[in-house]
Amino acid sequence: MSAEGLRPKGNRLFLKKSVAQIQKEAAKSELKRSLGPINLMSLGIGAIIGAGIFVLTGQVAAANAGPAIMISFIVAGIACGLAGLCYAELASTMPVSGSAYTYAYGTLGEVFAWIMGWLLVLEYGVAASTVAVGWSGYVVSILRDFGLADGLFPMIQYAGGEGPSWATPLIQAVTTDGVASFPMTGTFNLVAAIGIAAVCSLLVLGVSESASINNVIVMIKIIVLLTFIAVGIQYINPDNWVPFIPENTTGKFGEYGATGILRGASIIFFAYVGFEAVSTAAAEAKNPSKDVPVGILGALIVCTLIYMAVAAVMTGVVPYLELASPAPVAVAIDRMGLEWADTPFITPDGTPLNLISFLIKIGAITGLSSVMLVLCYGQTRIFYTMARDGLLPRAFAVIHPKFRTPWIGTILLGILIAVAASFLPISILGDLVSLGTAVAFSIVCLSVIFLRIKHPEMERPFKVPGGIVTAVLGILSCLALAGFNFWPMIQHAMDGNPLPLTILAAYAAVGAVIYIIYGFWHSKLAKGIDITEDVKLSSPAAALGGDVDNIKED
Repeated sequence: MSAEGLRPKGNRLFLKKSVAQIQKEAAKSELKRSLGPINLMSLGIGAIIGAGIFVLTGQVAAANAGPAIMISFIVAGIACGLAGLCYAELASTMPVSGSAYTYAYGTLGEVFAWIMGWLLVLEYGVAASTVAVGWSGYVVSILRDFGLADGLFPMIQYAGGEGPSWATPLIQAVTTDGVASFPMTGTFNLVAAIGIAAVCSLLVLGVSESASINNVIVMIKIIVLLTFIAVGIQYINPDNWVPFIPENTTGKFGEYGATGILRGASIIFFAYVGFEAVSTAAAEAKNPSKDVPVGILGALIVCTLIYMAVAAVMTGVVPYLELASPAPVAVAIDRMGLEWADTPFITPDGTPLNLISFLIKIGAITGLSSVMLVLCYGQTRIFYTMARDGLLPRAFAVIHPKFRTPWIGTILLGILIAVAASFLPISILGDLVSLGTAVAFSIVCLSVIFLRIKHPEMERPFKVPGGIVTAVLGILSCLALAGFNFWPMIQHAMDGNPLPLTILAAYAAVGAVIYIIYGFWHSKLAKGIDITEDVKLSSPAAALGGDVDNIKED
């Protein structure tokens, strides 16, 4: 068939892939199908349990919700659950690599697919950078317990604070009297970059190998968190839960009260984004129509219960105002005073090394490692699919002949993610990640509505309970959380610090330029190219150039 015969008709920006074409791509995928339901659920848990538990929980409790952070987790979990149901239906119908990007391509059109793909960079690539920053903090902390940090990472001073050299981002966020500023630190986060390099190297070797290691890591951090809950229950002081919802005395949105719960939900929404990575693995699942819904919903339920239990113990042991720490779980462990867990080893500050505290830090390091692994995995698979469609350079779609992974794209993305982790602080990126993810989730819910109306006859191995009503509720809840993240950016700009809003605008502009310059002109759908019949690339050099019209015709 000629390319002209395959070329779709209609408005150029709103060209859609047919569902039959998407299913054909899934059937002819080069990726190895090696993941079962347990692997997929573990993949989701590995991405979800990480920065939310080990970093954000204490900060949100201290600054926004107080003990009512438990309600914030429920609110965020409900929004993610509604979106998760929509993801499960789409993943069972179109089990392809690319997840939400591909769903948008098959329902709303190419321009929406590009927007979704660019939003997913926030969800995966930028989020991986953010988690790497938190990971570096725990690594330095555990090195300090053994007296190694001072020599390797001496403390440096910058405007408004201090931090370890080579483990502090180039740009830091400092809040003074409610006003944020973003001073330069004169160093960069080499530790975070090393962490990203390690997980990307593992991903190049193969997804089944990565999944096996991820399963071990997930078990370690679940055991550590369950140990924290079991030990901490004995030290809860119910007085620390009073008032359960602190009063908003400033009148500002998000500073305690009901708005604090909502603002808290919008921040910790970041902690749930990992479940979407399960749908990106559909092309590598053994039985995607059954296993992917189990992986998505199972991971969400398990993680929500663990989050709420940890938050209850944390705020019950430590007054919420004292939890504004990058390591709030460790703060709670220290407050318990577990002398029975002290070891004979004396730390440089003259105190015994506490075994439970040490295990918590190990759990944090392994937990955040698995999050980086899954987020980098998801980002490479999104770009792999976009490159196969011609919207990004071919380099991102080259499959290694032995490992059968998109190795060039993984290396290139690893470099970009490592650079972001080296230069940007977690506080700036958190709102950007949550905002982008919430908008992406709402587009997924919209895709379900579109398919229900346009293709009611389509076979759906998994159906969203409540159908269109559930999808509409998902859109409304996700857009509300996106708004709760966008408003603080406006407030910062009004206070004379427009950096977060500027970064968001610049990010959107870069995405538009890339599509206009490259994606619009190289789209295989617009050219009438069936990507399942496209020739294989002969070498890495061919991936970095070559004629996209060089296709095999039948």
